[in-house]
Amino acid sequence: MGHRTLQIGNCLIGSSHKPFIIAEMSGNHNQSLQRALAIVEAAAKAGVNALKIQTYTADTMTLDISEGTFYIDDPQSLWQGNSLYKLYQHAYTPWEWHEPIFKRCAELGLVAFSSPFDATAVDFLESLNVPAYKIASFENTDLPLIRKVASTGKPVIISTGMASLGEIDEAVQTAREAGCKDLILLKCTSTYPASPDSIHLRTIPHLRTLFDVEMGLSDHTMGIGVAVASIALGATVIEKHFTLSRAEGGVDSAFSMEPHEMATLVTETNAAWLALGNDTYTLTEKELKSRAHRRSLYITKPLPKGATLTTDNVRAIRPGDGLPPKYLEILLGKKLNRDVTPGTPLSWDLIE
Repeated sequence: MGHRTLQIGNCLIGSSHKPFIIAEMSGNHNQSLQRALAIVEAAAKAGVNALKIQTYTADTMTLDISEGTFYIDDPQSLWQGNSLYKLYQHAYTPWEWHEPIFKRCAELGLVAFSSPFDATAVDFLESLNVPAYKIASFENTDLPLIRKVASTGKPVIISTGMASLGEIDEAVQTAREAGCKDLILLKCTSTYPASPDSIHLRTIPHLRTLFDVEMGLSDHTMGIGVAVASIALGATVIEKHFTLSRAEGGVDSAFSMEPHEMATLVTETNAAWLALGNDTYTLTEKELKSRAHRRSLYITKPLPKGATLTTDNVRAIRPGDGLPPKYLEILLGKKLNRDVTPGTPLSWDLIE
């Protein structure tokens, strides 16, 4: 399956198609539907293929407890000082917003889908007829959720963040046994933001071969270098968090792309994909024309018939109308069979 084309909405995904770019809104709407719709519009303008949201409530995610491991007490965390419940209350996308968000995506030609975080979210998304599902890294060991999503028969994208190879294998087998035919794995490092040295892009071709799936990258690094490099290693899908402005804040804004950055990502990943080309040494038409400007051997002085060719009167210069420079040593010491002027390209028929 790894080398055939998949389809999500109106987009074809595979190595013979340009990269499928997903803008992840997450909670960057800051609890404003107006801002959420502005993010959709900015994503479309940046040229992405898809917009993804997340479908959960604080109650479907956790319990309303503010102590122990239910409380985030990590000075390095972006979400330090919140209980999990409070964080999800602030970050979730109200379910009544899904329809207007998806409608705006459709009007702008974007594929719209979501990450469900429990069974009720899958049922709700099915009622909206989403074209695909994404399993988030933190849920890739929730096999009952994967089973339910896969049983819809729709394409499933699974992020591999935090998962061991054994856990990835379990997720893949569960999805396939439950009826998923179109599966995409996204290489992911679940730190926010992630440093480039933690990404290990070389696992992309390995996972593609191992599980015979399309591969992509869910990228939490800053900038576009990592995403562009992933294309060269066979990624056909790129997911990046997206916001209108990091300065305006938002739960995931610190590691999200701004519109001008996302537009550059779209342009440069497409350029990387085009540059892959094929295993070929055939020259392009334009390159063949450029051969006229290579160095070649020319007479540099006026010489009479019978003159001997020396390094003083023959040079390898541009353009390329004379014999290739590799023949210089053979020609030195040979005599001319006619008079020549400077700028005469050397050819075998000038030699006695």
